[in-house]
Amino acid sequence: MPPRHKSLVLLAGVILLQVLLLAVQIKRDSQGRLIRTWTVGAVAPFERVGSYGFGWFRNAWRNYFALRGTRKDNEDLRRENDGLKLRIAQLEGKAAEADRLAALLHFRQSQSDVPMVAARVIGGSAGTASLTIELDRGERDGIRQNMGVITPDGVVGKIIEAYAHTSQVLLLTDERSGVGAKFADSGIQHPVGGLGEPMLAMKYVPNDDDVNVGERVITSGMDHIFPRDLPVGTIVEVKPGNTFKQIRVKPAANLEKLEEVLVLLTLRPLETANESDPEAAKSSAPPALNPPPVAHP
Repeated sequence: MPPRHKSLVLLAGVILLQVLLLAVQIKRDSQGRLIRTWTVGAVAPFERVGSYGFGWFRNAWRNYFALRGTRKDNEDLRRENDGLKLRIAQLEGKAAEADRLAALLHFRQSQSDVPMVAARVIGGSAGTASLTIELDRGERDGIRQNMGVITPDGVVGKIIEAYAHTSQVLLLTDERSGVGAKFADSGIQHPVGGLGEPMLAMKYVPNDDDVNVGERVITSGMDHIFPRDLPVGTIVEVKPGNTFKQIRVKPAANLEKLEEVLVLLTLRPLETANESDPEAAKSSAPPALNPPPVAHP
């Protein structure tokens, strides 16, 4: 390096050293020495950037774990909620079953002089060609063909097949089914049959007869299967036909949601058994019904 350049570098170094010494010695009121002020001013922007970045990373990290914990809590709560819903549904089902059984028992006790057996529905027909249900009672319980099947609400159907431990019921709504019936108010008798659908049809009612929607239809006892005055249904539609009225009847029993039923263990109408001599009624009863078995689901 030429001597001239060396002299300039040396001069610049001396000047810089003097400035630094002055900065160290000079104080600025409450801010301390000038060198400290310069240092703080130079480093502060980097500290702010580092602090912001570290804070953002820390918050993101905390939120990540917090969200993971919240998600797990939500999943636990959801599972617990599903379990509680299932438990409530089970309790509601048991309560409904208890109500049905209580109604069944009350009806059974109110008709204690009539031989009947309670049965549980264990199956139903798979297609629409035949509307039937299967019961968990059979011949060993005194059940025979053509015995009437009812609920406390009304008529259900009749036994068409009886096996040792089970039996099959043809529902009233089946096209092959029917029951002797009459109007509850007037007592005029007309048969009621199934249509293969949820509604029933009252047959052979002349167009001149006065029939109103809302009239109750009950059993007449003339079919020698069902006792008189059991509910069959309520008239929901009346239309004139060619010769007879077209009358639709809504079944009194909920035939689409049967759980428990009662099988009448006699082919005699209820009133026949009540009005005749009790001893004669007992002697004429089928051997399997004396004394009548009583079973509860």
